[in-house]
Amino acid sequence: MDTRDFSLQAGFPVRWLESTTSTNDYLRQYLRTGEAGDFLTVAALYQSAGKGQKGNSWESEAGRNLLFSYVVSPAFLTVKQQFAVSELAALGVRDALGAYAEGVSVKWPNDIYWGDKKLGGMLIEVDVEADRTCRFIVGIGLNVNQLRFTSPAPNPISLRQITGQETDLQVLLGQCLERTARLYRSLAAGTLTAEELHARYKAALYRREGLHAYADAGGEFRAEIADVAADGVLTLRDEGGSLRQYLFKEVRFII
Repeated sequence: MDTRDFSLQAGFPVRWLESTTSTNDYLRQYLRTGEAGDFLTVAALYQSAGKGQKGNSWESEAGRNLLFSYVVSPAFLTVKQQFAVSELAALGVRDALGAYAEGVSVKWPNDIYWGDKKLGGMLIEVDVEADRTCRFIVGIGLNVNQLRFTSPAPNPISLRQITGQETDLQVLLGQCLERTARLYRSLAAGTLTAEELHARYKAALYRREGLHAYADAGGEFRAEIADVAADGVLTLRDEGGSLRQYLFKEVRFII
């Protein structure tokens, strides 16, 4: 494992690792030794135990994709506003990838999609203290240069499969961090309101228009996205006009 000190990359302190179990785990372990500023970042060429949401595994060919985690401590957010971190993290990545390909969207709550294919995912872990959000570790995996996927994941795609070109991982990392930090700092300074950020998020959503297939504990149905609340709750309007509300993992997108 590479254990170099953090060095500045595109203005952010980044430590690159040849291999680790999980960049989230590595960063959390590092943070136990002391405090760290916003956007301290760990990136790895390979993860032996990369994690997705709810403990799902994340497939990534060594050296071909972008796997990274960063820390932010948004003292300006309350616990009820913590979904804003998920929104700005997803929008920052979506905006960076939008420079390479059109049609990149955010699948609720924070997966990155191109058309009906998954380009990336996130695992966000939060520490809460009293009524304030103390610290977030944002873990992101992006399919960048991989050409063949062998896991049972149903719909992966890489940036190279879309564009036909190799992408420099370090350059893309800097672009993702820069665009995310711009949103974060604007939110902290009050030049971007939480309501404006939320409106941008909803405008970037995958399936933001039209009826599509979904499934919940009661079975399959067709619905349209009626709203995503500021706390992240998804509201679907089914064909009969009934509103259905869901927390994460309570509804499945049928693709």
